[in-house]
Amino acid sequence: MVSLRNLLSLVLRGWHDGSAATPQEGVLNYSRSEAKAAARAQFRGVWAALTTPFKPDLQIDERGLRGNMRHLTRNLKVDGVLCCGTMGEFWALTHDERKRVLEIVVDEARRGGCKVLAHTAHPSAHETIELTRHAQAAGADFAMVMNPYYPPMSEETVHDWFRFVAERVDIGLWMFDARYAGYSMSPELIARLADIDNVCGIKLAWGIDHYAQVYKLCGDRLVLSNPNEAHLLTMVREYGQQVYQSSQTPYLYQTATWQPLREYVELALSQRYDEAGKISKQLESLRKVHLKWYRNRWSDDKIVPCAYVKAWSELMGLAGGPVRPGLPQITADERAELRADVERTGILGRIPTAKAA
Repeated sequence: MVSLRNLLSLVLRGWHDGSAATPQEGVLNYSRSEAKAAARAQFRGVWAALTTPFKPDLQIDERGLRGNMRHLTRNLKVDGVLCCGTMGEFWALTHDERKRVLEIVVDEARRGGCKVLAHTAHPSAHETIELTRHAQAAGADFAMVMNPYYPPMSEETVHDWFRFVAERVDIGLWMFDARYAGYSMSPELIARLADIDNVCGIKLAWGIDHYAQVYKLCGDRLVLSNPNEAHLLTMVREYGQQVYQSSQTPYLYQTATWQPLREYVELALSQRYDEAGKISKQLESLRKVHLKWYRNRWSDDKIVPCAYVKAWSELMGLAGGPVRPGLPQITADERAELRADVERTGILGRIPTAKAA
């Protein structure tokens, strides 16, 4: 347990309102035993999941990545970012590329006053440990590790895998109960993992019922987040969710001058739910487009929809580029249809220099 004195120390350091001085690279502002309290104080508001932009030759577009980060931090004022996750095509990046992307993101995050959650998972526990240690050394605030997806494991083996990793790193760890791993981590397993000192949060993508069970068992020990923006107001109001993280909607639904997502989340966190609901309704047309091109692609077509997210991102003026092998490229017809759908929402008219995807 973290003492009241230690928790007060964390808050006074400025984590809650983001006013803390930039930490020294590689040095965490919390001890291993304080990771849960640090996560409770630091994870708040709206966090975005980054894509990894590629050039036409499929090399990383480092300039584009920096530009995307500057838009997110300076214009959209996100509270944090996740890099090298699902939207970042982590499986298609080499070991060195994952490190390089993180280093660029951390550099830009420091300039923009934004926090960084680094996805460091790999089927190899040893590789996960190495990437996680690098994330801490590079200056990430926390790391995220998805449930291992190969080889098939029992719940006991999954528990042992997570414990093996967590005990060999100091940085606070988020779990990601990912659908594409092919199985769900039971609430009971998650509760057991919550006993580990530096396991401090979990992204739950399996619906509200599953979320509610986890919340009941260990919501006092973990920061929980559901990635479905359509459920966000409900999650804040009924389950005290304090952070919306690991989603692409913060930059697909908002512009430099129009930020309804950020506004309604702040209102909801202040328990001004009626006001939040009125602003949330402004996003209905965008939610329909997102359902068609993102959630339905995932659930119905069994496609990780990075190509569509990148194309939509380009409509918003961000760097996207192609996807790497393993995912289908968006076709010319799909690109035109996507653009027409997004245009009908009116959001492109809010961007002074919107460009074609």
